[in-house]
Amino acid sequence: MLRVAVVGSGPSGVYTAQALVQQTLVPDIHVDVLDRLPCPYGLVRYGVAPDHEKIKSLQNNLRTVLEDERIGFIGNVEVGARGLSPARLLDAYHAVVYCVGAARDRRLGVPGEDLPGSHSATDFVSWYSAHPDSSDPGFALGTVRSAVVLGVGNVAVDVTRILARGAAELRPTDVPSAALRALAASGVREVHMIGRRGPSQGKFTTKELRELGGLPQAAVEVEPSDLALDPAYADPSALPAVNRRNVEVVRGWAADMSAGATPARARHIRLRFYLRPVELLAGGDGRVAGVRCERTEPDGTGGVRGTGTFEDIEAQLVLRAVGYRGVPLEGLPFDRTHGTVPHQAGRVLRDGAPSPGEYVAGWIKRGPTGVIGTNRPCAKETVASLLEDTGELSARPLTTEPLDMLRGLGHEPVEWPGWLAIEDAEAALGRSLGRRSVKIPDWRGLLEAARSAGTARTGGLSTVREHGGAMPAAPGIAPP
Repeated sequence: MLRVAVVGSGPSGVYTAQALVQQTLVPDIHVDVLDRLPCPYGLVRYGVAPDHEKIKSLQNNLRTVLEDERIGFIGNVEVGARGLSPARLLDAYHAVVYCVGAARDRRLGVPGEDLPGSHSATDFVSWYSAHPDSSDPGFALGTVRSAVVLGVGNVAVDVTRILARGAAELRPTDVPSAALRALAASGVREVHMIGRRGPSQGKFTTKELRELGGLPQAAVEVEPSDLALDPAYADPSALPAVNRRNVEVVRGWAADMSAGATPARARHIRLRFYLRPVELLAGGDGRVAGVRCERTEPDGTGGVRGTGTFEDIEAQLVLRAVGYRGVPLEGLPFDRTHGTVPHQAGRVLRDGAPSPGEYVAGWIKRGPTGVIGTNRPCAKETVASLLEDTGELSARPLTTEPLDMLRGLGHEPVEWPGWLAIEDAEAALGRSLGRRSVKIPDWRGLLEAARSAGTARTGGLSTVREHGGAMPAAPGIAPP
């Protein structure tokens, strides 16, 4: 039997596992999908906005893959911790494919970036997605009148949309109770989404962009003067299809604003282009109070240059959504310039040569580019390389069983029944709050629910009752 570990249970990891068991060259194969969290699905669970239920339903497809009898899920296992090194994994597996994503957000590198009230969009997404690592900075939205979102990609659109939505619209979702309460108390009336280039160069998809115009409590405003700077704005016909459609959507909003036809709403989303943040400004209380931006203009080569003209935008909350970077994994080589693991067609390179048994797929392989579906061909390329190497890989004897090794190192693996118990506990939590399934937001609650897998499937309910009832509530559990 060829035994393979896939590290990471997001789309790239699950697609890699799927490609491994669907191939026919190696009939006898077993794949363990390992994850640092006790829950599978990666950014589909903890990165997709709660109001995007169609995208979140992709979990059902990933679930079908993980339920294959040739695939095992092992959560609550962190490579690089408690002696679990990449070299140690190769004692238990013939091959290891690392699908660990790009977990660190990019920084602006401007004065004031670390002021209270300035956060990465990653922090905000983790908070409203109930990620157990969320530090819960207590986004006190009740004191925020104006928010600035820096970036013009899909993450920027997501956090803009969540800020502009009403809590009642999010209550049917799995958003945690703490976030729901904060959104219900929100004082946000303006959300400025700012990009340093024009709409023709925005990184958002058209579907995401259009959703901003369909929010019942928010109106979208676009400054026609911002758009006039974009060389492709007047005639977008030569642009790629997505960029052309994006420009057409923005042109419609600008036309409404020029004609005074922007609908009256309680909140306003202001899309701003050709502005580059140069400083975050502090108020008298030491918190962020605004963003100083420099007007930019096209430089004729696809980039922009500063004009020396500045504009201050009021903000009590600033969220930066300017991209992600991979994080080094101890024991693996890492290219700090690109934020990826060096590889050749998915084979990890050490000192320029392929390292037997080590592979990468997903963002840690190619960088944070593409959409969820982009991970499928990326995974297939890596699996093709692995299959070419099976003769060499299968000849190496393994010295330990995976679960024995993990427990011997002090890890407490959560297997598939433990994840099912977490699902049951979250469904019970939702029922107790008069809602649908609601995520457990903390490590303690997740692991207690997972341990209940040894009891009846209703055992998860006792954990929920403890958190929501007699015991002190874990963060985010109390009903809104």
